[in-house]
Amino acid sequence: MHRVGYLLSEGFQVMALASQSVFEYANHTAGEAFYRIENYSTTGGEVRSSLGMKIDTRPITPRTAMDTWIVAGVNTPLTTPPPADVLAFLRRAGKRARRIAGICTGGFVLAEAGLLANRRATTHWAYAREMQQRFADVRVEEDRIFIVDGPIWTSAGMTAGLDLALAMVEKDLGADIARSVAHKLVMHQRRAGGQSQHSEMLDLAPKSDRIQNALNYARKHLNQPLTVEELAGEAHLSPRQFSRVFTLETGQSPAKAVEGLRLEAARLMIEKSRHSLETIAQETGFRDRRHMREAFMRGFGLPPQEVRREARASG
Repeated sequence: MHRVGYLLSEGFQVMALASQSVFEYANHTAGEAFYRIENYSTTGGEVRSSLGMKIDTRPITPRTAMDTWIVAGVNTPLTTPPPADVLAFLRRAGKRARRIAGICTGGFVLAEAGLLANRRATTHWAYAREMQQRFADVRVEEDRIFIVDGPIWTSAGMTAGLDLALAMVEKDLGADIARSVAHKLVMHQRRAGGQSQHSEMLDLAPKSDRIQNALNYARKHLNQPLTVEELAGEAHLSPRQFSRVFTLETGQSPAKAVEGLRLEAARLMIEKSRHSLETIAQETGFRDRRHMREAFMRGFGLPPQEVRREARASG
C-alpha cells in the first residue's frame, strides 16, 4: 500500500483536495486499495480552508511517515513564513519519503524548507516571479503545468494539481490505469507537465461573437494561410473593419494572434507527439521548420528542439 499524506495549513486552497479523487479512482480502477490517503496538519484537529470549510486532520510528529507528501497551497499572504516545525518536518520527510509535492503555492513551503534548492520548479503563474525573486537558488519555470525534478514535484495552481496526481498514478500503476482514471473523472485530456499554463484563446478573450467565430475558424484551419480577407469573411466584416475591431477587442493584430495560435498548437504537438519538426511546422501553418524556429524564439525564447527535450525530461 502506498501512503499519501496531505499537509494542510490554515487557509489552504480547497481545490488541492480535489486531487485526492485521482488516487481514489486509481484504487477503483486497479481493483485494490493501492493508495491510502490521510490529511495532516501541525497540531491535528480541524483546519479551515480559504473557503471556510473545516477538514479534520491528524497531527504530524517526528515519527510520521508517508510514501508521498503533498503540500497544499494557501491563499494567505506568501510573505509569512511557514511555522518552523513544518519546515523541520519537511526536511526530515525529504530524506525518508519517496516523493514530496507542492500544489500551487505549496511550492513556496518546499522552497522555504530548502527542498527546491538547485532544482527546477513551478507554481501558479501569478506567483512565479515572486518565487524566483525570493528563492534565487530555485530554477523557476513559470509556464509549466507541473515539474518533476527527482523526488520533488511541483505544480501550477488549481486544476494542475489533478494533472500532477494523475502523473503520479501513471508512474505508480502505468499509463492504462492513468487513462482510465482520466476518463472516469471526465478530464478533457491528460496534460503533460511541460504544457503551458496559458491558453492563447483565453488570453485573447474577444468580446463579440464575430471575432470569436473568426478565431475558432483560424484554430481549425491552422494548416492554411489564413489571410485577413479570409478571417474577415468569417466575421462578416470588410478586411479593414475586421482588423480594426479585432485589434480593439483582443489587443493584438490578426497576424500576431494567428501566430500565437500556431505556436500553441505546435508546442502541444512537439510535447505530446513523435512527429518530426518538419511535419509539425506543416500541420500548424508555418512555412517550414526554420520559420517555426524563428517564431518559437520570439514567443518562448527557446527553439523547438529544446521544448521537446524539456518535455521528454519532465515526462
